[in-house]
Amino acid sequence: MTLAYQSGFGNEFASEALPGALPVGRNSPQRCPYGLYAEQLSGTAFTAPRHENRRSWLYRIRPGAMHGPFAPRPAARFHNVFGDGPVSPEQMRWNPLPAPDAPTDFLDGLYTMAGNGGPEAGTGVGVHVYAANRSMQGRFFYDADAELLIVPQQGRLVLRTEFGALEVEPQEIALVPRGVRFAVDLPDGEARGYVCENFGAHLRLPDLGPIGSNGLASPRDFVAPRAAYEDVEGEFELVAKFQGHLWRAAIGHSPLDVVAWHGSHVPFKYDLRRFNTLGSISFDHPDPSIFLVLTSPSDTPGVGNMDFVIFPPRILAMEDTFRPPWFHRNAASEFMGLIAGAYDAKAEGFVPGGASLHNSFTGHGPDAETFEKASAADTSRPHYIRDTMAFMFESRHVLRPSAQAVAAAHRQREYVACWHGLKKHFDPTRR
Repeated sequence: MTLAYQSGFGNEFASEALPGALPVGRNSPQRCPYGLYAEQLSGTAFTAPRHENRRSWLYRIRPGAMHGPFAPRPAARFHNVFGDGPVSPEQMRWNPLPAPDAPTDFLDGLYTMAGNGGPEAGTGVGVHVYAANRSMQGRFFYDADAELLIVPQQGRLVLRTEFGALEVEPQEIALVPRGVRFAVDLPDGEARGYVCENFGAHLRLPDLGPIGSNGLASPRDFVAPRAAYEDVEGEFELVAKFQGHLWRAAIGHSPLDVVAWHGSHVPFKYDLRRFNTLGSISFDHPDPSIFLVLTSPSDTPGVGNMDFVIFPPRILAMEDTFRPPWFHRNAASEFMGLIAGAYDAKAEGFVPGGASLHNSFTGHGPDAETFEKASAADTSRPHYIRDTMAFMFESRHVLRPSAQAVAAAHRQREYVACWHGLKKHFDPTRR
């Protein structure tokens, strides 16, 4: 599929599928061109500071209020039930979510892994994986609780949204803002990946500080869709996620009927392969913050409600330094996924489509095999890490694993044993 996009992050975009569909000089004229309805979609409070304000004006065939009454829709595997009981500090790791046997679309394929906070408090995250084998048919979805950061691992997704379509492949990401209605097509027949619900402040590009002006992710590499509309009537289902639960309403038309729009509350995608990895390191190891793509700030300066960090192809050149990620215990909690290749801190067991959870102050780092190999490596030569892409959803608060994730058959219950082979090298008589 060949789609046209608009470039930039946080821009005031404008797009129309029919010439002259956008009103000139005002947002809500008495009569809109083509007999369209004007509708404002506000992603922030009206009074939010200008640089943080997110809103768009949509010019659509029917207003968003036109649908039937909502009724609860059961959702056994996709939820925000993170519990309030004890959370084990044990390191956890999972194999990929098994592919479904029955026809399963993106929405039904979502599987909650962990989370904290929730939509009631307006802070925290929900972490999910998905495995699907069918496009969404006659069904549309929106999340009123959170913006959705979608990370495909296998198979392309075509996100048909109110603003137009985005085709997203593995090693690309997509972000769908709160309240935006969309459907997901699977052009490759099957798909698998990761989703982070961000209940807190909008994700944004991090400040660069001493890094300077040219590192990390460039705003111009983020792209938004161009207007496209569906003028289709029939019997459809509109599914809403609201306060942690799913609701459904009958709707007699496609809600993707926006002919023109302008604003800053828009979906976009980004190609992780365009990330400008920094690293001319003389010694020791950089913190993973140099791989930060997007951040949702918290009320504490410098501390993210959620950080999205990647571990892309890169060159390790620091001399006399243990080059893989070091042993560490963090105040923050980390949920990791692997999109492609191998992760340099784990020789085996962490596979594409899999996941791991290392909560606050739980020790983790390279397994025994990786440690022994790295300890004997020649550090006078650069080490090229190629054909890999791992990522991390990092949160300031403990990520509470869901009951189903803890009990899952694809959980690696012997994961902690990967460190048991670490040998005692201590000898007080020899430096």
